Amino acid sequence: MNVVVSNWSANVVALAAYAVAAVTHLLGVRDAATDAGRRGRSLPPGQVRRAVAFQAGLLLAVLAVVSPIGYWSYRYIWVRNFQDVILTIAAPALIVLGAPWLPLRRGLGLAGRDRRAAGAPGEPREPGGSDAAARDWSPGWPVRPIVVTVMFCVAWWVWHLPGPFDAAVRSPAVYALETITYLAAGILMWLQLVESPPLRPQLPPLRRIALVLVLAASGTVLGLIRAYGPGVAYPAYLDSGRSVAAVVSDQQAGGAILWIIPLIPLSILAVGLATRWLSEEESEPSAADFDRLLKHKSAWPSRPGLR
Repeated sequence: MNVVVSNWSANVVALAAYAVAAVTHLLGVRDAATDAGRRGRSLPPGQVRRAVAFQAGLLLAVLAVVSPIGYWSYRYIWVRNFQDVILTIAAPALIVLGAPWLPLRRGLGLAGRDRRAAGAPGEPREPGGSDAAARDWSPGWPVRPIVVTVMFCVAWWVWHLPGPFDAAVRSPAVYALETITYLAAGILMWLQLVESPPLRPQLPPLRRIALVLVLAASGTVLGLIRAYGPGVAYPAYLDSGRSVAAVVSDQQAGGAILWIIPLIPLSILAVGLATRWLSEEESEPSAADFDRLLKHKSAWPSRPGLR
């Protein structure tokens, strides 16, 4: 229990950034609820769930830095790698699923343009509201998802190279840069994979699965290298006075975390995208068959004596 209640950090920058983002978002949600109340309505359950997801993502991100996770990440490689997964995979996923973009605009006082664009006060229109709009994917392979995927993998590998990894332990400025890079890369990557109204991925579900496979392969290779690589990859962790064998064991545990934990959300996402793709593939022929049936002229007369 002492590990949980002690070794918390009063990181002023992280706490201030969290407070500003959380309060701005809550002000935007309150503004939307006020507008809905004036018309005798309440916020849709989907908006409430998204608001909770975004706040949970923010809280998870700041806890990864100021909680004992942040403290022990300077001593144990596996804790550091667990922190990396939180900052790059878990927290960005919740933030993107929370779709905070319109509430943040409201919280900043920029809701007027949204209301005019929506055509109704306080109710910004969200793309993808109909099946036809949901299938309106860009043709081909747009450049942005590929560039974002490559940038994500490059950032993930670069920050786990010995030099940058050790530099973040020894320098608070490098550590802050690493944290910001992880969050930004994770948010941009998840925006290519899941819908975050009013933002939508450019690729259809089947091609998003290809991006997921690239991410899974990249993380798996890095994790295997660290889990089975010989020797100490991060000399900075020898400064704590631990033996080489202890640091190597710690490094191998960290490699297992980089290898296995990201596969869990990525696998869930891949299954969800595959299910959606299959449902769309089945629904389109069914809709076409139904349209043909409605347009088909029956050979039977509509009244006796008529054909």
